[in-house]
Amino acid sequence: MNNTAVFASEFNRVFKFFLQELKPRGKWLTPFNVISIPIIIVGLIILYFRFVYGLGSVTNLSQNFPWGLWIGFDVVTGVAFAGGSYVVTFVVYVMRNEKYHSIVRVTVLNGLLAYIFYAGALVLDLGRPWHIVNPIIGNSFGYNSVLFLVSWHFLLYMIAMFVEFSPVIAEWARLEKVRKFLSALTLGAVIFGITLSILHQSGLGALFLMAKPKIHPLWYSEFIPVLFFVSSIYAGLSMIIFEGTISHKVFKTLIGEGNHHHYDEIVLGLAKGAAITMFVYYFFQALLFIHEKRWALINDFWGYWYLLEVIGFVLIPCCMYAYAVRNRNLGIVKVASVMAILGIILNRLNVSVIAFRWYAVDHYYPSWEEIVVTLMVISVEIWVLRWIVTRMPVFKHD
Repeated sequence: MNNTAVFASEFNRVFKFFLQELKPRGKWLTPFNVISIPIIIVGLIILYFRFVYGLGSVTNLSQNFPWGLWIGFDVVTGVAFAGGSYVVTFVVYVMRNEKYHSIVRVTVLNGLLAYIFYAGALVLDLGRPWHIVNPIIGNSFGYNSVLFLVSWHFLLYMIAMFVEFSPVIAEWARLEKVRKFLSALTLGAVIFGITLSILHQSGLGALFLMAKPKIHPLWYSEFIPVLFFVSSIYAGLSMIIFEGTISHKVFKTLIGEGNHHHYDEIVLGLAKGAAITMFVYYFFQALLFIHEKRWALINDFWGYWYLLEVIGFVLIPCCMYAYAVRNRNLGIVKVASVMAILGIILNRLNVSVIAFRWYAVDHYYPSWEEIVVTLMVISVEIWVLRWIVTRMPVFKHD
């Protein structure tokens, strides 16, 4: 057989295999399906009205508040939670710590899906979605724009993560030669992705540097890019702990015995990294608070709200992580991860939505349609994650 015939035969095999894999597996009437399917249906109906009648028909956005829940939560907050991907790949592939190798694939998959779906959420928020190419090509923004840099970081990092995950796809499709070629690209893609992610996480913070008059002084600082980058590290680690706890129960039949055996050590190691990073973040916040003389700003509602975020959802979970690692208490680690996640959500929403134009009489509040669409995006992401995990060798090599 010539090369063309071999390629055609292999392509036909892969295509038939893919069609076979599209068939549903398992039970349909699960609690998650019962809850998520109505949300997805209602969300699609809302999106129909959004694209036909415009943003104003389903959102509470305005000229004074052009960024709402879809940007503040789906993009700005969601990207922080995807930070676990570059942290774990750095530890495994650059620092050569094999302890965390068993969670690399699922962590990269989570990061890749997060970026894909949050990019989709960004399209939903644009008044004219077809103009999404403008910041990428520099049109109307210029090549010195922070948005231009963030857009390219975003695009290139998604490509890098896809290259990192592609050996899993090749392994699943039984394309051994392709898998070997893609595996050879992994280290380069990881180093490239880490560099991009560091720039991207800090770049998101840099977007708010030009909004100094609009952000409450307790949350504005010229060091927002640094704070966004540092907080993305423990945000990603906390999300890995949270998602890993759920995956360990939901996908326990797919996880190899070796992964079950090392699960406790992996979680404690992640918690230790999160504790150290949270302390660094809290130290930076304390320095900024003292240096910028913010004492007079904490005697009102916004001051108490700020203290709740920094102390209640940064310092306290940081101490909980440290205590749990020292005493090897997984229960406290899991509680601390939830608190850290809530703290990141609170911080990102404070910067982008809640404390943005805090002085306005008519403040922005998300509509119920915005909330439903956000839940729809998360639900669809989980559906795709579940489909991939139950078919591809994500938790263990085939």
